[in-house]
Amino acid sequence: MATTKWVLDPMHSEVQFKIKHLVISTVTGAFKKFEGTAETEGDAFDNAKVHVSLDVDSIDTNQEQRDQHLKADDFFAVGTYPNITFESTGLTKSGSDYKLTGNLTIKDVTKPVTLDVEYGGTATDFYGNTKAGFEVSGKINRKDFGLTWEGITEAGSIVVGEDVKLIASVQFAKQA
Repeated sequence: MATTKWVLDPMHSEVQFKIKHLVISTVTGAFKKFEGTAETEGDAFDNAKVHVSLDVDSIDTNQEQRDQHLKADDFFAVGTYPNITFESTGLTKSGSDYKLTGNLTIKDVTKPVTLDVEYGGTATDFYGNTKAGFEVSGKINRKDFGLTWEGITEAGSIVVGEDVKLIASVQFAKQA
């Protein structure tokens, strides 16, 4: 069976994260620039090989001062580590959905993660291109990836939570 290549369509995709702020509310952020590919056997996504790279400099939490702090050495050190990458090691069916396993690299730390994937299906757009849609979610502990900055308010509240929720709504375009 022939290998099919798919390319992430950034115009119809988004990559977000959510993290607790002061333990009482949630900050949502996004990466505005990213790229990715998937390779499948035929058109089935079972065991697809997935690669995604996020441009850390494109981080956007809707607050410029916070974004600059996240890009600095306290967090992502964008000057040294410009990308966050994910390389899959497996995509297996789990009911009507999938479990995506792979290696996530943030800064100089690579760790295995498992993400939940909901397959939205395939469709043909107005231009005759075949697209496949997925909702991806998971959770990581930021400290596992060397993001260890701690802030404590005068009242003793933790400024940034440890658990980071990952949410991506992605569309892949089949390559001819």
